Amino acid sequence: MTEKEALNKENLSFYGGTIGAILPFFVFATGVVFLALSGAPDERGFWPILIAALTVGMLLAKDRKVYSETVINGMAQPIVMIMLTAWMLASTIGVLMSETGFVNALLWVASQLQLSAAGFTAVTFIICCLISLSTGSSFATILIGGPLLYPAGGLLGADLPLLAGAILAGATFGDFFAPISDTTIASALSQEAPIGATVKSRLRFIIPLAIILLPIYYFLSKAYSGNISDGEKLTGDPAGLPMFLIPAFIIFLFLKGKHLLHGLLFGLLAGVILGWGLGLLPITKIISLDLENFRAQSFIIEGINRATGISFFTILLMGLVETLKGSGLIDRLVQWAANHSHSPRQAESWIAAAGSIAVLLTTHSIVAILMVADFTRQTGEKQGIDPIRRANLLSMVVCVFPFLLPYFIPVILMANTTNSGKPFDIAAVSPLQAGLHNFISWGLAIITIGSLLWKKNKQ
Repeated sequence: MTEKEALNKENLSFYGGTIGAILPFFVFATGVVFLALSGAPDERGFWPILIAALTVGMLLAKDRKVYSETVINGMAQPIVMIMLTAWMLASTIGVLMSETGFVNALLWVASQLQLSAAGFTAVTFIICCLISLSTGSSFATILIGGPLLYPAGGLLGADLPLLAGAILAGATFGDFFAPISDTTIASALSQEAPIGATVKSRLRFIIPLAIILLPIYYFLSKAYSGNISDGEKLTGDPAGLPMFLIPAFIIFLFLKGKHLLHGLLFGLLAGVILGWGLGLLPITKIISLDLENFRAQSFIIEGINRATGISFFTILLMGLVETLKGSGLIDRLVQWAANHSHSPRQAESWIAAAGSIAVLLTTHSIVAILMVADFTRQTGEKQGIDPIRRANLLSMVVCVFPFLLPYFIPVILMANTTNSGKPFDIAAVSPLQAGLHNFISWGLAIITIGSLLWKKNKQ
């Protein structure tokens, strides 16, 4: 923390004390939940809510200059820029794959395998699990898998909320389990637990859960999916099948330990070269000039435009989150929980509770982990809780709420990617629908509660 940040944190206070610090988040949460339940079209609808929440915070701040600087500091964090850049590139790759006929190629494969809508939903879950495990990024999985698999499944007649939920569930799988996931790394290192052993310990949770959920996605989709009559069956076109090499190449780069930006930039470059070389991507799609309307046209511009909504949502949200951190409220909550932990069972319950409160208030998994890391480590060590178990508790908590509730970025992002079905006359799903059908997160919630109760019974 820089001297300026420390000064801001010390001086940032609100009229009304704790209530004044929380009130902007209450405005934010109430607004986005209302919009989500009302079927908010996309995350752009949340912009006015965030502006209103920031304004409420400004009105309640005792020193508005410090408040303003705190908000800007939150927006300017390197992690925000990494997220925004990655989203724009991954969204652009999704447009590239669509423009080069990859969706039709998936339909052709499905027709050759005689894959039903239910079968495609189940396979979608498997594919997204593998992508997220390879990349360690739920965002990359959603942004790469969503625009490709959602339209293809929709054209086959798959139940759309279940299809979106399967993609989101696959993304959650890797976020919790992948060795290179930022959630895995942050939870393990913050508790001084070896990453390899931590990942190995999660095998007994996540693999059986995925095996159980695979037939559930299949049979639920079979029950609710539409039927395509013989006259409406889609055979697709295999011409875009070689474009499968692009996501495979990106996954390969991530497996080699390349940076997210590195993998996406090189994947985009390879996709442009391959698409143009195969005659699937004409030059006019790469760049052309609309002189009549004084603008340039490109699939890259379209991809970046698709990421605009989630990007500005994140910028505004991270500014709001920083005000909560600067008020010291999180530190006080953690300290209070530490003072009420007198046994391993109580310590684990407070670790889960503190992590839940942090992620619900900040809406950011890694920020939440880092906020409660010291409390978790110190309380856990005092009560003799194994570092790996502490790391697993943190990861379970932050892989539940952000992938279920409609005002968290992964759920909003998943709902946003379902707009990729509009060119094929496939309806989008709301954030609420996508989150409710993420059965991996529901499973992790049950496992977390069961783990705490099991520990209680062993006392």
